Amino acid sequence: MFETQYTELAIAVDEIAERIRALGFPAPGSYREFTKLSSIPEAEGVPAAEEMVRQLVEGHEAVTRTARKFFPVADDAQDEPTADLLTQHAKLERLELRMIVKLTVIMGVLLSAAVAFSKLL
Repeated sequence: MFETQYTELAIAVDEIAERIRALGFPAPGSYREFTKLSSIPEAEGVPAAEEMVRQLVEGHEAVTRTARKFFPVADDAQDEPTADLLTQHAKLERLELRMIVKLTVIMGVLLSAAVAFSKLL
């Protein structure tokens, strides 16, 4: 799950950078520069699995909020490519959130079953 998230993040960063350049501005050239512009805090250390999932959900929610916040700006400027990019990423974020919720429910059920099974042994 996390590898997929990482790959999608790399693709999103590239698409956003391309759109910034297409608008005539210099795009951030490193993840550090993107991080400075981000509303999502950088994780410290190696969090436990539950904390990683919580941070992942919060990150997806932040991206969705940002896309919704800036969509009217792009729409008012009649900037269809940017509006489309925002719409695509908001939709992807909603799908990712659904997948995370489903996976955490499935993981919880499997964990409960494993605990119950171990008690039978």
